[in-house]
Amino acid sequence: MHLTANHRVAILLHQGIKGTHGKTGLAYLRYGKSAIAAVIDADCGGQSLKEVTGIAKNIPIVSNVQEALAYNPDVLLIGIAPSGGILPDAWLEEVKQGVRAGLSVVNGLHTPLNPYFDRLQPQQWIWDIRQEPSGLSIGLAKARSLSCQRILTVGTDMSVGKMSTSLECHKAAQKRGIKSKFLGTGQGGIMIAGEGIALDAIRVDFAAGAVEKMVLEAANDYDVLWIEGQGSLLHPGSTATLPLIRGSQPTVLILVHRAGQTHIQHAPHVAIPPLPEVIELYEQVAKVGGATDTVNVKAIALNTFHLDTQDAQKAIDKVQQMTGLPCTDVIRFDSDRFLDSVT
Repeated sequence: MHLTANHRVAILLHQGIKGTHGKTGLAYLRYGKSAIAAVIDADCGGQSLKEVTGIAKNIPIVSNVQEALAYNPDVLLIGIAPSGGILPDAWLEEVKQGVRAGLSVVNGLHTPLNPYFDRLQPQQWIWDIRQEPSGLSIGLAKARSLSCQRILTVGTDMSVGKMSTSLECHKAAQKRGIKSKFLGTGQGGIMIAGEGIALDAIRVDFAAGAVEKMVLEAANDYDVLWIEGQGSLLHPGSTATLPLIRGSQPTVLILVHRAGQTHIQHAPHVAIPPLPEVIELYEQVAKVGGATDTVNVKAIALNTFHLDTQDAQKAIDKVQQMTGLPCTDVIRFDSDRFLDSVT
């Protein structure tokens, strides 16, 4: 099961456009392969998608699934991540309504939806993304012997733009004719790529092994692998970054940071050290546990979404001066020259 260009998707995004839980749906709006029939958000129904999100696509925002059906979707994508990973009853009822109308479902929540639906039409399916793959083992640093480049995005915090950075660089590499592949490691990345591993659904003992297996399987057909980063070594609740480093044995790191952020967003008592110290931390961690060569942070991807263009450029210049590394916002500005820094 995966999404293709032939699907028409309605994205369930209640309280996600203006709230903090819509990262998955907004990412699919930007990078998904399927046509988007409608976005569903009761708080923004009838408004302009471009005005409320900055995404320049002519897609209607409707208030509920019933209204979305008028735009002829065949898939309902759950693009929100409510606290606890469980849909409120009213939203779950909307999903059931969509299934009764013949829609398939893409579900990135921790809670699987397959148990709710025992009778589907022949063309329908429920894709519960957060499932542990079978046949896993522990990581053994096998990826270090690969000849392809393995470029991993790492961050100063969660939700700073690691997936978007990897996708933008992958897109720029493809435009140059480079044999490039994006490897998804979270629900949004898997929805976009059509495959990958849901790292936060994998038992911690096998997490590095799962990353390793994914990288080894992709290595023979591509010259550059862009590995979607997760979490942060600086975040007290994050366990994902270390197995990504161990499993992928990266050849290059890109550090992703939100301009001006000085503390972990949801743990304000935890400070983010100066970026040169963060760079040193990631490089020290990456060079042990199997690596045979020094692994460097080659560039900084700066998230400047909250700044105007002039202040964004000032922030980029400041970071370049502080770190001595190339820096840009790969979404806002041209990512092509940034690519030269890391490949």
